[in-house]
Amino acid sequence: MATSILVVEDDPEIRELLVFTLTREGYNVIEADTAEVALQKLDSRVPDLILVDWMLPGMDGVELAKRLRREELTTQTPLVMLTARGEETDKLKSFAGGIDDYITKPFSPRELLARVKALLRRSGRPQNNLVEASGICLDLNSYRMTVHGKEIQISPTEYKLLEVLMRNPDRAFERSQLLDRVWGRQIYVEERTVDVHMLRLRKILKPHGVDTTLQTVRGIGYRFTSIS
Repeated sequence: MATSILVVEDDPEIRELLVFTLTREGYNVIEADTAEVALQKLDSRVPDLILVDWMLPGMDGVELAKRLRREELTTQTPLVMLTARGEETDKLKSFAGGIDDYITKPFSPRELLARVKALLRRSGRPQNNLVEASGICLDLNSYRMTVHGKEIQISPTEYKLLEVLMRNPDRAFERSQLLDRVWGRQIYVEERTVDVHMLRLRKILKPHGVDTTLQTVRGIGYRFTSIS
């Protein structure tokens, strides 16, 4: 699927502008008007980047950023602060809270897109919505997988599982972490379900000689490692 961005903005006009600008550029936009709603959205899906307004009702943007940095699922998710507060002390406070970039209102759509693209690039998020390694290619726009140029049929769940692993090469994931990222926190699924889907993925990849990219980490879970 396309690169996803969570927009947390309580002003409906500004939120509409952000959604229009990002959607037109091909991003999949998730909307929230409060920090509390944003946290609920994150239970079902972790976006590739989060835009946060500082002056939110209830929990403000800085507190939300601090909470996101404490959460395992979002500890490395790029965060951009949107605010009319442009003083140096305000910027330092937001960076101390875990923000990666800071955009002062009013801002131009071109500046916003440039900042977003630069941050996604620095964070290692896929460019052109393609994730590739060892001859395996995931097209996040069309939701298709190819191996050595041949399209392979795969279920949505197995696609998402492989996407999570390929986006984080050589990182060992616990089964519970994969459950949170693929199935979401709102759905109860036994950890053995991960093993079943990993077995299916290996069977799909084995005829193409790339099943060894999916490695079992004893006592922990699984990882994706490129092969030559």
